Amino acid sequence: MEKRIISSPLAPKAVGTYSQAVVANGTIYVSGQLPIDANTGEFVPGGVKEQLHQVFKNLGYILEEAGYSFKDVVKTTVYLADMGDFATLNEVYAMYFSEPYPARVAYQVAALPKAARVEIDVIAVK
Repeated sequence: MEKRIISSPLAPKAVGTYSQAVVANGTIYVSGQLPIDANTGEFVPGGVKEQLHQVFKNLGYILEEAGYSFKDVVKTTVYLADMGDFATLNEVYAMYFSEPYPARVAYQVAALPKAARVEIDVIAVK
């Protein structure tokens, strides 16, 4: 199996020992993205809505770097610090995905890196 590591300069650098994404056999596995602005290295200002938009921007940068788009996404995993943000997630999610929607799971977790309110990873196929 051939693996290709993907790294977009527009997305924030990994905050640990992992790659932004890996492509294997026509499938891209994008690591969980936080609401970090690559230009500042900090979270975007605002609340969960702003954080969600930044996460989707970061995912988009990585997908585009590899020649994929949101239309190629087949599965998303969403990690929320507060399940009370689920309605906002759905609102913002619909701005990036249209029907037929990818499969999705969403979890409320005890904590996220750097105290983020949201983290999302995706799998896309060409």
